Amino acid sequence: MTNEFFEALRMLEKEKGIPMEYLVEKIRNAILIAVKRDAGGLEDSNVVNIDPDAGTFYVAVRKMARKDVENPAAELTLEKAREYKPDAVDGDIIEIPLETHDFGRIAAQAAKHVIRQGIREAERDQLLAEYQSRQNDIVTATVLRTDPKRGGVTLEIGRSEAVLPKSEQVPGEVLRDGERIKVYVVDVVSGEKGPRIMISRTHPGLVKRLFEMQVPEIYDGVVEIKAISREAGSRTKLAVYSRDENVDAVGACIGPKGSRVSGIVEELGGEKIDVVKYSEVPEEFIAAALSPSDVVSVEIEDAENRVCRVTVPDHQLSLAIGNKGQNARLAAKLTGWKIDIRPESGFYGEE
Repeated sequence: MTNEFFEALRMLEKEKGIPMEYLVEKIRNAILIAVKRDAGGLEDSNVVNIDPDAGTFYVAVRKMARKDVENPAAELTLEKAREYKPDAVDGDIIEIPLETHDFGRIAAQAAKHVIRQGIREAERDQLLAEYQSRQNDIVTATVLRTDPKRGGVTLEIGRSEAVLPKSEQVPGEVLRDGERIKVYVVDVVSGEKGPRIMISRTHPGLVKRLFEMQVPEIYDGVVEIKAISREAGSRTKLAVYSRDENVDAVGACIGPKGSRVSGIVEELGGEKIDVVKYSEVPEEFIAAALSPSDVVSVEIEDAENRVCRVTVPDHQLSLAIGNKGQNARLAAKLTGWKIDIRPESGFYGEE
């Protein structure tokens, strides 16, 4: 029985990836509780030694030798104590080994329960560790189904499922059953039913990681993404900086004939991406952030509160502001400055 028991644990370790030491410790603790309940013994003093290498089980109950027994569960008479320790005296701790048939039923029940629970816990822990290692990263998921009422989409990620809420989906994007998509892992939390993975298609981190995967210079650390602002499904602005003066940060991100950025745009369903050069000089950075419009000048009005005035050519005022103010809004978010955009003539057109 003992050999079969250890062989079963080895199979679990091999098939489920659950360390034998983990299961053995769980079973040991369960047997201690069960032996205490069924055979008594002193508080926290019983012995359960399980040695997978030697293939041995040793279980013993410890009781105190007494002339007058008041608590039979934790004490035994001197006469009985001397069967195990011939020179036993009052107050000695006596270790009473249990034979396999004495604790076999206890061990089997405890092991059965613990193995089931241990498998569940270990799988949850493995899943949690696996997902935590992917936090702030991209995972590929398969669309399983869409909730017609709430709009949430259930995705299959590895060995589990996760829900992509409507609020984290790109506006206008239609996800079909069986489709494979990339999602950004925002956070992973441990719950009663296992790890909960918080995912998003709208998070700016998705665009950032896509560039890190697509652009070797970013992966190598030569080019650094300094800031990013995004309105998912519509437009993203990315500020990049090169640590090597011989490497063009913007050019590296765009790629030959736009090959690198076009792949990311396709992954994001046609979302427009502006890659701009980062600068420590606020005026230069703000001017670049308002791309694709030209900028005549940038005046810092309040450095402490980060307020500036930008002048653009009259015919590019609409381009600088963008549709419903989007370009100006994204530029402000990218730079961290409040931007007041004025036409060069000082007069606004009808628009």
